[in-house]
Amino acid sequence: MAFGNNGQPRNQFNNAQNPYGQQPYAQQNYQNYQQPQYGNPYGQQQYGQQYGNPYGQPQYAQNSYGTAAYGQPVMDAQATYTQENYLKATRVSTAKAYGEMTAGLLVTAVVALLTQATGLLYTFLMAFGSVGLIGLAIVQVGLAVVLGWKVMSMNPTTARVMFYVYAALMGFTLSSIFAVYSLGSIVLVLAMTAGFFLCLTMVALTTKADLLKAGPILMVALIVLIVAELIMMFVMPGQTATMVISAIALVIFAGLTAYDAQFTRALFQQYAGDATMIKRVSILCALNLYLDFINFFLNLLQLLGSRE
Repeated sequence: MAFGNNGQPRNQFNNAQNPYGQQPYAQQNYQNYQQPQYGNPYGQQQYGQQYGNPYGQPQYAQNSYGTAAYGQPVMDAQATYTQENYLKATRVSTAKAYGEMTAGLLVTAVVALLTQATGLLYTFLMAFGSVGLIGLAIVQVGLAVVLGWKVMSMNPTTARVMFYVYAALMGFTLSSIFAVYSLGSIVLVLAMTAGFFLCLTMVALTTKADLLKAGPILMVALIVLIVAELIMMFVMPGQTATMVISAIALVIFAGLTAYDAQFTRALFQQYAGDATMIKRVSILCALNLYLDFINFFLNLLQLLGSRE
């Protein structure tokens, strides 16, 4: 249940389009001058007109909206401003995705604390037993799969509600960790997870290495890990096997955290300029990052948590 990740194809960021289209040339309002005696010695024309400048320079010397000497276009101030706005919009959108993830984590933490304080999970298990727990796990996996595959075509508000419902259900089930681990160790591991997550994200977003190529390898490794864990539950049950699995899982989810950071940025670059798609991408990326954080936390808790 904790290893679930969405099935969204990881190569949607290819062939990103320029949301600002081609650089428009601003229209200049020149007065009609008669052709000078010597004309333009270079024979250059601006939009089909000749100007009385013997060196072929534009009448007004603003490089930002004109054409350089000899008719060669230049990188003007407007183009620089547009590119800066594009990069700024991408950074803002990426920050929003991390904000959505953080909100989901807060929902999970609050629900887990309330469930533990009220004993709601114990009441639920007494009423429905293991069947209710299995049903709850199926609902969680179903929500994650639906969000992963359909979020790009769903209503953004519906997708956001589903994401927070999933986070609340995760908090309900994770409340069981309070019965196994001490509160101090839970808080310590949570702080360590947040620190690792932040460092991995910063490295991924600042490095020049293309981590997106590692996506298929990481997903195969995750599937192999899940299968191995299921087998070892029956063949080699015990604390040692659990520790080994948790250590391997930490490495895999560290890689997935870095990968999803670059994947998030690439998707926002692809859909920049489309407000509706940006909202959908925010939920998809928030779900990816949320699952990375939760799985990293649980496996680190298995290794370092102090059991009561």
